[in-house]
This record gives sequence, structure tokens and C-alpha cells, in this order.
Amino acid sequence: MPVTSVTKNTDTLTMTVVAEFPASVARLWDAYVDPRQLERFWGPPTYPARFTRHDVAVGGRSEYAMTGPDGDISRGYWDWLSVDPLRSFEVRDGFAREDGSPNSEMPSMRMEFVFTPQGNGSRVTTTTHFASIDQLETLLGMGMEEGLTLAMGQMDEVLADLRTFAADIPTLAQILSDTQVRVSRVIRGPVDAVWRAYHEPDLLRRWLLGPDGWTMPVCEVATAVGDSYRYEWESGAQRFGFVGELLASAPPHREVTTERMIGMPAETTNELTLTAVAGGTLMSLLVTYPDAQVRDAVLATGMTDGMETSFRRLESEVLA
Repeated sequence: MPVTSVTKNTDTLTMTVVAEFPASVARLWDAYVDPRQLERFWGPPTYPARFTRHDVAVGGRSEYAMTGPDGDISRGYWDWLSVDPLRSFEVRDGFAREDGSPNSEMPSMRMEFVFTPQGNGSRVTTTTHFASIDQLETLLGMGMEEGLTLAMGQMDEVLADLRTFAADIPTLAQILSDTQVRVSRVIRGPVDAVWRAYHEPDLLRRWLLGPDGWTMPVCEVATAVGDSYRYEWESGAQRFGFVGELLASAPPHREVTTERMIGMPAETTNELTLTAVAGGTLMSLLVTYPDAQVRDAVLATGMTDGMETSFRRLESEVLA
């Protein structure tokens, strides 16, 4: 068991959990900032978590749901208060309603995660700050200490898995629900450069092309919330494109857009998140479809293969 100590202090209204791992600080940090890894240990073994949002930036937000063996669901959120890469981050952790909004009838708490080298490995110190002694006793009574301890106990396996989350893994699509798919890939380049590549027309035309032989004659980028965008591609007599609206933007980490293929009725919502990780920038795209039928039809087109070709071009021609 990696947990070395659990200390509860009723004077400072805190609970501190210390855990040590045979992995570098960078590897441990990535396990928390990469939602694919975090959801493999955040929550007890019988209540695995699924993160549908994870913005690792001040002012960002994370949203997750833990599903029990009987199908019961417990939802939570993090509001990101501070981020000091490879050293610490601080969040406001609370319970959420079905629509993801904070459940004001339940307590929330401030949690601080500190990462430090320790011998041949590293240590994470998790300090939870409670608002009152009643809140502390209530949350401990709900099993918070046991939950954190069990979560930490699952981390060794995640940290030892160096292959699944390596920077050279091609674009991967994970089905999260009947209507949601998360597409992930580590792009070899810094977050700021990747963000520019997504938003400067001259750069987009160089890499966002899919298979060889296509060009991008129309590249109208949305620059402010409420703006529309239009992208069109061409290869010989073939032509297609997408239109949509920019719904939210927090450069250089997150944006939300709608997307609709020109001439088609179905519309998706796309949430793009860029996060700095050891191998470069983790691109996470959460796509929400109108239904499972549309989801499956889009996945069957080989969407991820075309994205992978574009990302390789991005790395070799724009970020190199």
C-alpha cells in the first residue's frame, strides 16, 4: 500500500494523506493531469470514475462520475484554484448534480496536492481543508478517508503502465457513453504552439488535411465567442466541409464549439482541451453526439485514422 500516513487535525480542520511511489515526479504528475489515467484510480475500486472534463489551468473545471456495482452514480467536480506544474495544484472539490452543476446541498472542500522527489521515487501529499468540524466529521463519516486510501492503492498499476499512455501511441477514440466519445493523442510540442496551430489559418492549412492529396481552400476561423467558422477540403472533384460556432474559449487550454457537416442536419458539440504532459501536449477532444446511431456512423468513417495522419503532419511540418 503506497499510503504511508493519514493525519487528521481538528484544530486546523485538515486531513493529510501521504503516499510514496517508485516513479518520477513527472510520471506521477501526468497521472493526475491526464484524465485517461486519473479515472483509473480516482475513486474506490468498486466505484470507477469517468472524467468528461478536465481543465488543468487556473479557472478550469473537472467533471466526473463514479458508477457503483449496482449502477448508482455519484457525480463530482473540481474547480481549479492554482497550478504549479510538477510541484502542486489546488482544487475546490465538491458533489455535483446530474447536469454537472454543483450540489449546494452537499459540502465542498479545498484540496491541495503537492508533489516532491523522494529517494528513488516521488511523494504526493494530499491535504483536504474543511470548512468546519461538522463538515470534517460528516465527510469522514461518509468514508472519505477510506476512499482516498483505496484510490491511492490503485496508482501503482497505473504508474507502471508506461506503454498505454506513451507519447507515440496513435490517436485513440474511447466511447464514454451512448452520446460521448473522447479522442486523445499526445502531440510532440508545447501547449502554446499547438494552440496556435489550431487557430492560425496559415498553419491549419498546412496540417489539418487528413489523407495526402487534400487541400483546404476555405479556412475561416472563429476568433471570439459567438463567431462562426467554416472549413472546407478538396481533392479533385471531391469536396466537403464543416461549419459551427465558438461557444467558449480559454486560451491556450480549452475551447468548445458546435460542428455540423455542410449539407447534413446532425450537429455535435466538441470540447477541445490541451494539457502539458511529459511527452508534449495531451490533446483531448470530447465529442457529444445527438444519439448513439450518429456516434457509430461517424466512428465508422475512420475518423481517428484521418486525425492521426493530420497530427503526424502537424508534428513534422509545423512543430518540428
